[in-house]
Order: sequence, then structure tokens, then C-alpha cells
Amino acid sequence: MDLALWLAFTAASAFMLAIPGPTVMLVASYAMARGRESGWATVPGVALGDLLAMTVSLLGAGVVLAASADLFTVMKLAGAGYLVWLGIQLWRSKPELASVPVGTGRRDKLRMFSNAFVVTALNPKGIVFFVAFVPQFVDPSRPIVMQCFILIATFVILGALNAVFWAVMAGTMRNRFSSPRALRIVNRLGGSAMIGAGLLTALTRRSVG
Repeated sequence: MDLALWLAFTAASAFMLAIPGPTVMLVASYAMARGRESGWATVPGVALGDLLAMTVSLLGAGVVLAASADLFTVMKLAGAGYLVWLGIQLWRSKPELASVPVGTGRRDKLRMFSNAFVVTALNPKGIVFFVAFVPQFVDPSRPIVMQCFILIATFVILGALNAVFWAVMAGTMRNRFSSPRALRIVNRLGGSAMIGAGLLTALTRRSVG
């Protein structure tokens, strides 16, 4: 793959990932509530979600989603509903710091992993973005499979690093919010943001190209 083309893709992907979205909100919310250790569960979920979404897009299923209003609407509403449900759960959560490290709770860790995976993989705008965006960085005169592998690996790594950044930053800020009242505010702000993101996703019209 041409180095200049890869650098352009890397820069464009990094810029897109820097814009906070539902995945960032989820990772940051868990880090604020459970600490930086939550990243051990959420970051792999984000990486796997990006891997699935981008692979599906490059294999062609994303083209179908982009072309079919019905399929796109179903996926969009599923993702939006899941975000709203997670936001409500965050609103109802206890306003207290975790008394034990997150990593010791296997069920809790699995739940955070699965939530991060589903939120990332079910983001319809992400799949449509891959369909419209990635082909611009594929050189048809060179082996397609290897180029796709490089692009997928690059995006997944950048997405994981972005999730790590937000988990560490939010987890560090968590130490400044030790009172139940402050944590309640943090939980409800994060929950409200996720509910708002879900509603916005549900109301967003399909736009490709």
C-alpha cells in the first residue's frame, strides 16, 4: 500500500475518531464510575466492535445497508434504543465509587465489554461512513485484500488508542468526584448525554456520499 495514501487515511481516521460519539460517552461514563481499570473491559469491546463494523462494510454488507432504507432504519433504531437503555441504567446506578477493582468482577467486566462492543458495532453512521470513506484510500491497481487488512488494522488500533485515552482521562478525573452528590451528577450527566445521543441517532436521516 502506498505510504502517502496510508498516512492520509491515518490522519483522516484520527480526526474522525477525535470527535466524541456514543462509544466515547460509554467508555468515559464507565471510567468515571468504575475507574481507569474499566478500560481493560471497554477498550477490547470497542476494538472488536470497530473490527466487525469495518470488516462487514468492506465485505459489501455495508453497501446494502447504505442502499436499503429499511435495513438502515432497523439498525439505526436498534442502536438508538440500546443507547437510551444504557443511559437510563446509568441514571439509576448508585452514586458511589466502586468498592473493589473492576477487574475482579468477571460478570461486571463482561457486561462492560459487551456494552462497548454493541454500541460500537451497531453505530449505523459508522458503517455508512466506512462505505463512503474507505474506498477512497484503496488503490485498485494493487492487491485489494492486503490493503483492506492494513486499513482495518490501522482503524482498529486508532479506535482502541482513542478509547484508552478517554478511559484514562475520565478515570483520572474520577478522583476529584468522591462525594455521592458529585457522582450522582456525573452519572446523570453521562446518562443524559447517552439518552440524547440515542434520540439524535434515531432522528438522524440517512446520508451517504
